[in-house]
Amino acid sequence: MNAEREGLRSSHVEVREVNDELVTRPASHLPPATSVLVVSAHPDDESFGLGAALCAFADEGALTSVLCFTRGEASTLGEDLETLGRVRSVEIGKAAVELGVGHVELFEYPDLGLADQGLDVLATQVCQVADRVRADLLLVFDEGGITGHPDHQRATEAALAFADGAGLPVLAWALDEEVALSLNREFKASFAGRSAGEVEFDVTVDRARQHRAITCHASQATDNPVLWRRLALQGDREVFRWLREPRSHPRSCGIGAPVFQQFATPAA
Repeated sequence: MNAEREGLRSSHVEVREVNDELVTRPASHLPPATSVLVVSAHPDDESFGLGAALCAFADEGALTSVLCFTRGEASTLGEDLETLGRVRSVEIGKAAVELGVGHVELFEYPDLGLADQGLDVLATQVCQVADRVRADLLLVFDEGGITGHPDHQRATEAALAFADGAGLPVLAWALDEEVALSLNREFKASFAGRSAGEVEFDVTVDRARQHRAITCHASQATDNPVLWRRLALQGDREVFRWLREPRSHPRSCGIGAPVFQQFATPAA
């Protein structure tokens, strides 16, 4: 048998046969989707963390949408702005245009208080938006919230609570463990990273539009050395892992016909 030869490829791993042993490696392409819904906690999460992925999905023809639970009014960046929540609401709208996002729903749950909200209530919000945009894939922050932020963790928990009932797949943006270790060492931060064996996708991305979207969040990006260092360490790579893998027959919430809007800010 050849020392190395191509084996099988699934939708999320590449399998190679090396010296009679099957070795899996992360796939170099994102999974297919027709409508991707981001479930996030704060304005800027869709750009700072998920911007490159949103652009990649859009380039493949997917509709992209964002559900954001809070207006980010408790951020320590830009805290001198008395109307920070309103400022950040405008920023996410501008960033969505740069990312090619077609639908944004911005709620008014308390920043730094999302973890105190009932999971069933938050999951119902995810259900309603997912039905409106006919989502067939949810995109979230990795378990642990990447940085350990409780709001990030709660947003992901809400997406999972809905997905478990609806049968929708949930893909998590993760951070390479070497990147996380470097950030933690340099900034005394608490980033959680994943090893190569823990991720299903390791893709090359174009960050041009993500960078433009980030600059739309001027209140949060201007004095944010951790953000820019993370992006430098990541280069053109992003890694992802399944939190819930695809099923054959996802179920609808039965909320009604889909709506496609450029920007929407419904009340909580």
